[in-house]
Amino acid sequence: MSTKQLTERALEHALKELMKIHPINKITVKMITDYCGVTRHTFYNHFSDIYELLGSLFEHEVIEDLEKCCHVSYWKQGIYLVLQYTLDNKTVCLNTFRSLGREHLEIFLYKTFRKMLDGVIDSIDKEQKANSTHKVEVADFFSYAVVGQFLAWLNDGLREKPEVIADRIGRMLEGTISRLILSK
Repeated sequence: MSTKQLTERALEHALKELMKIHPINKITVKMITDYCGVTRHTFYNHFSDIYELLGSLFEHEVIEDLEKCCHVSYWKQGIYLVLQYTLDNKTVCLNTFRSLGREHLEIFLYKTFRKMLDGVIDSIDKEQKANSTHKVEVADFFSYAVVGQFLAWLNDGLREKPEVIADRIGRMLEGTISRLILSK
């Protein structure tokens, strides 16, 4: 791993640890840099603000494992991975959800689920016969639907088990996307 990547992972780790005890809107760049033993200048060489750092944290901890789930055969495992990550990092995720960082979380979730559903749709439409505008509309609609389920779960304090949420989403999407893509 390069020095740049090591520094970024250290800053991400610092933010994650600080979010276990402080709301994100109470965490300062100084707190993060003091935790890591680096300067503010170092922080700003890598990130423009704490929310960009937060996005990087989620991307490195969640996205890397999802690449294999961007297929019709594996998308449910991808949904479950995101749900389980959230449960495993409950304090950090609820902290983000209940703060000014909520918008960043929603954008991150949308991009994550959209990327996964784009892969699912491409694996369904192997011969690329479906209209690209139609595929975008389907991916967009279902990405927001999945994000809505996810946000409702967060709003409820993560009380339901991830398997229950993943199964609910699965029942709604199973076959529906295929019918929509292949019917056009």
